[in-house]
Amino acid sequence: MQQPRPDDDQRAKGRFLAINAMRVTGVVMVLMGIAIVRGAIDLPDVAAYVLIALGLVEAFVAPAVLARVWRSSERGDLEGPPRP
Repeated sequence: MQQPRPDDDQRAKGRFLAINAMRVTGVVMVLMGIAIVRGAIDLPDVAAYVLIALGLVEAFVAPAVLARVWRSSERGDLEGPPRP
């Protein structure tokens, strides 16, 4: 079995941190939205619902999309969809 190269290891660590930072900021956005709805932060309820929706997307959808893009870029699949 091959040992990972140091640059591959650093890239993997950076991607791991980026995905987890995205998840944490998504959760923070959801919590801020909840605080707005409950009245702890004085902003309109519309801002709360937007923050909650964006936070959920950032916490659940964006990390999966990033992982898929990074996985396909390593395989060389970024040229586009297969042609018939």
